[in-house]
Amino acid sequence: MSSNSDESSNPESDTFSLLSAYKQTVEINGRIYQQLALEKGTSFTPTDECERDRLDRQHQMFQLVFNDRLIFPPIQNPGRILDCGYGSGAWCFDVAEKYPDCQVIGVDITPHMRPDEIPRNLWLQVDDLNEPFTFQEEFDLVHSRNVATGINYDRWQSYIQDCVRVVKPGGWLQFTESYHLVQSDNGTITDDHAIRKLTTRYTTVMEGKKDVRAPMRLESMMRGAGLVEIQSRMIQLPMNGWPSTPREREIGEIANEVYKEALGSYVHLDEIEALVAQAQQDLDNKSLKPYVGLYVSIGRKPNS
Repeated sequence: MSSNSDESSNPESDTFSLLSAYKQTVEINGRIYQQLALEKGTSFTPTDECERDRLDRQHQMFQLVFNDRLIFPPIQNPGRILDCGYGSGAWCFDVAEKYPDCQVIGVDITPHMRPDEIPRNLWLQVDDLNEPFTFQEEFDLVHSRNVATGINYDRWQSYIQDCVRVVKPGGWLQFTESYHLVQSDNGTITDDHAIRKLTTRYTTVMEGKKDVRAPMRLESMMRGAGLVEIQSRMIQLPMNGWPSTPREREIGEIANEVYKEALGSYVHLDEIEALVAQAQQDLDNKSLKPYVGLYVSIGRKPNS
């Protein structure tokens, strides 16, 4: 792994050594999970090589969705960027390579899926996003993607406020989240389908613990935090190859693999194994035209 030789400009020069608690893992049904994340309820997905590969393919899918755009706000020459919940490091890796003069910092609770080698201007740190940020007002952009299943229910407001606090005046926030209630483009998915039963069960179990509807409130939360020039949109993310256009079909085929693998890898009770298998079959059914809502919001911090 490469590192910046100038210690005074190294974001890790004044941080403590990685706590052993973050490194500890546990094996469940042949998959590796971070023990701390399970104990804190931050993540129930694996932290092994298979999961890193899944997240990399998910990033590939997002690049297709966003036409290879990594940064949506009108930022020409960013100096510092913070990536919250970097996962496999795919997004921040690409950003660091595209902007070699920019200092990119990624934060995630697990250190296990970071790339083997990283650009010299990228630093990956380990911390819990549910805890208050220790950064100062220093970033041109704060990027956050797919953290809704990790952020605690009562943390969202202060999480947004933390992101606003550490961005420079005139800087931007860029958030992307999926609302995981699978819907149908032709209305054929009903409450009797396994995929609807599974997502409904997940919503019920997470009630009061995680805000599964947070993706739909990104715009209002940004507005409440004082951001301006807010732009939001919801994108239908197909869950298999049912769309008619080649590009949308490719997106759906990747999403199908990524989503099914995620369903199969979550730590869950043996009693719902059959339900998970049936839900994966529903996702393969092109006649159902399944999709999830992908919510994207950007907002700028006022200059004063």
